Amino acid sequence: MEELDFIIDSTEELMSKAITHLEIEFKNIRAGKASPAMLMGVKVDYYGTMTPLSQVANINTPDARTIMVQPWEKKLISEIEKAILIANLGFNPMNNGENIIINVPVLTEERRKDLAKQAKAAAEETKVGIRNDRRNAMNDIKKLEASEDMKKNAEVDIQELTDKYIKIVDEHYSIKEKEIMTV
Repeated sequence: MEELDFIIDSTEELMSKAITHLEIEFKNIRAGKASPAMLMGVKVDYYGTMTPLSQVANINTPDARTIMVQPWEKKLISEIEKAILIANLGFNPMNNGENIIINVPVLTEERRKDLAKQAKAAAEETKVGIRNDRRNAMNDIKKLEASEDMKKNAEVDIQELTDKYIKIVDEHYSIKEKEIMTV
């Protein structure tokens, strides 16, 4: 029945989007290794408009402990420096007149544990979202005019999708936790 297929497909799409969102969340949790993604949330005052840093400068990582920000306009250096400090990321940007260099500090054991907790919370939040998607799909299935066998089969399919995506969340979390805890 087309309606059942639609419910299953749209539920899988929602669960897939939850995983994509989790991956983005995990990119924002730094694991001690320098990454341009660490500055993703930084916005710079660019001629009166708050603009993402990535739209006014090149951001790269020459090594595992350094982020280099190369503004497209030299006069933006002080604005970028100020924006990084305001973002409260725990970085101390240094300005050499042409670039901004950020040394990413080594994480303490306590900070690693905090980041692991943050990752765990994001994973749990994603699982809750996936379970809510399952609940909504099950409710939609119950409302349909279809045979009980078709409904039961659809409910089994939804549960299998839920199990599959919960497992993916667990795998992502275990990889991120290992990344965070590795010195």
